[in-house]
This record gives sequence, C-alpha cells and structure tokens, in this order.
Amino acid sequence: MYSTSSPYRVITVCTGNICRSPMAALMLTEAFKAEGLGHLVEVDSAGTTGYEVGHPIDPRAARVLMAQHIASEDHIAREWRREWFIERDLILALDVDHFGWLQEGAPDKEALGKVRMLRSFDPAMADRSSLDQGIEDPWYGGHTDFDNTWILIRAAVPGIVQHVKAAIAEREGAGRLDGSEDHQQVTSMS
Repeated sequence: MYSTSSPYRVITVCTGNICRSPMAALMLTEAFKAEGLGHLVEVDSAGTTGYEVGHPIDPRAARVLMAQHIASEDHIAREWRREWFIERDLILALDVDHFGWLQEGAPDKEALGKVRMLRSFDPAMADRSSLDQGIEDPWYGGHTDFDNTWILIRAAVPGIVQHVKAAIAEREGAGRLDGSEDHQQVTSMS
C-alpha cells in the first residue's frame, strides 16, 4: 500500500518508562500491525527520568496488556535521549508534565512540532487544553488505575493511526513527485 525508504518513527514518553509509555507503545505497535503498517512504522518508548532504567514493565501494566493478548516481557525501561528529537517523527507525551518537559527540551521548531499529547488524538479530547489531556500515573494506584490507563490510551489509538497513515501517504506522495520531476528532467534532456 505505502512504500517509504525509512520507517515512520513514533515514541511515547512518560516518567519512568514502566507503565504508561510502554503500554501506549505496545498498543500502537499492535494497531499498526492490524492496519498492515507494521513494516512501515516503528514505535518505542522512553522515560523523562532515569529512575527505572533497566527495569521491566510494571506487572500491573503487563497484566492489562496480557488480557488483550499483547506481549510485554521484552520491555526494558530507558531514559529519553536528546537525539530522538531528530530521529523520531512523532513524540507522544502521556501527561502534561512530560509534554512541558519535551517542549522545553526541543532544540528547534521542527522538533517542537513533533511533540503532541497522546490524548490530543482522542476525538473526545482533541479540542481540550493539554492540561486536560493527561493520563495520571497509575503506578500510585491499583489494578483499576491500570485498566483506566488502557481505556484512555485506546481511545487515542485510532486517531494516531490515521495521523501516521496520512503522514506516510504524504511522504510517499512527496517521493513520487520528486521521482516524477527527475523523470521529466531526464525526458526533456533526451
């Protein structure tokens, strides 16, 4: 359906990279596979802090994902790296503090334009302030908080998939235009 020279790269960002951001990344990975875009989109996650670096996903998050047949045992928490502002196409903050942190750290306007609140892709939340679009850290709660995190992320997933599909189509269109212009130049030179 689409062909690009490099994958479209999405990263989800929370505090410690053991609850919200890996849940979102794994859910998005499954959604892109289901849309036939698994080979065109790469999704990963990171934390704004190094508190949990090297740790696996929180068992309560793993439980929610497992109930939906999404494997999470390979996840290892890691901290955000500045070069990802350049290397990622879409940077999704899970809460308003992550959003502000990423905005402050963005090295330029292009990088800043990549930073979005994950829930801004939920049609019910799209017109709301970023202050209202956050997903509270379930780590301090119980199983219900993790179930709620799943529900909030899931509501944004279709919008993110559509956004990425459009970006890939635009990228492909730009590639076709570039190719056809080259072809026209060669043809007119002959």
